[in-house]
Amino acid sequence: MIRLAFTFAFLAITHLPAAELVLPKVIYAVPGVPVSIVFRNAALIEPESSISFSCECKIGEVIDNERWTLTATDNQVGDHLLKLKSNGTEESTTIRVVPKSAGSGRKIELLIVGDSLTNASKYPNEISRLFSRKDNPELKMLGTHQPKSAAENVFHEGYGGWTWNRFNTRWEPKEPQVGKLGSSPFLVLKDGEPSLDVHKYIEQNCDGRKPDFATFLLGINDCFHADPDNPEAITAKIDAMISEAETLLAAFRKASPETEIGICLTPAANDRDGAFYANYKDRYTRWGWRRIQFELVKRQLDHFGNREAENIFVVPTSVGIDPIAGYPHNNGVHPNEAGYNEIGAEIFGWLKWRLAEKAQ
Repeated sequence: MIRLAFTFAFLAITHLPAAELVLPKVIYAVPGVPVSIVFRNAALIEPESSISFSCECKIGEVIDNERWTLTATDNQVGDHLLKLKSNGTEESTTIRVVPKSAGSGRKIELLIVGDSLTNASKYPNEISRLFSRKDNPELKMLGTHQPKSAAENVFHEGYGGWTWNRFNTRWEPKEPQVGKLGSSPFLVLKDGEPSLDVHKYIEQNCDGRKPDFATFLLGINDCFHADPDNPEAITAKIDAMISEAETLLAAFRKASPETEIGICLTPAANDRDGAFYANYKDRYTRWGWRRIQFELVKRQLDHFGNREAENIFVVPTSVGIDPIAGYPHNNGVHPNEAGYNEIGAEIFGWLKWRLAEKAQ
């Protein structure tokens, strides 16, 4: 069993403030592919506050008293309980190690939908790379968008600044700008009016083949501009986002009910105040977005969790990214290659779990 050096007696003596902890119910791991939980990503910690963590798990290791990390082996396949404790509060998750051969011999289609994090194409590239390794299914990535940064076989529907609402409503009848889609790929004209039609999208852009999986990494642009000092304003933004998400998900469910949909939790952002100042000056701050993002993840877990019967799943992309090493020094919400690769590995782990379940 692995445990940090902190003890509960120490916590009781120092009277450190309690921290709210939020973890996804399951973290997916594949042998040979590193996965992490950065403790600060799971806690809402005020700037300059002191906080201690204690972590218990029979597999993996704790690094620098800041993260739990695991590069699983074949003999660790199965479920393992992880407990994270901080200043008198506790949260647990299941570490689910999936066979690395899950889905081997199959051919699968994946559609990735998102905003600028997807448009950068780094995490889709990593997903493609991981699937190209031995003992994996043959992966075909669907989509109409292939930026210059995308690898040869990587396609997706990811556009900078986009929201759930834009995918539902954005229609630009003029010629789109180079490198940026003017209209939502899921809209078509019906009786002269744009209409959401995922069935037509699949028919026209996927050779009529319904995706086996679709992932959605959205939420930053939907909620970023909320007033972080106004809880009601944050709630209103998240409510509006969820309503738009349900509209698009319903269209996917109608067009392709067999498609398994992964809702990616909004990743923790850069932990440097200076990175936010470099992008936004004093308009938006790290602590402001952190409070919004933390509440957003809680709502995503609550709203999209336990919906497997609808083929809707939560993908645990909120806690693994390193908020320092996973970001450049001058960008608040866009990771560097290491950070994007962490997101790609987390999505890969979820996909491999679903492939393993389908084989049973």
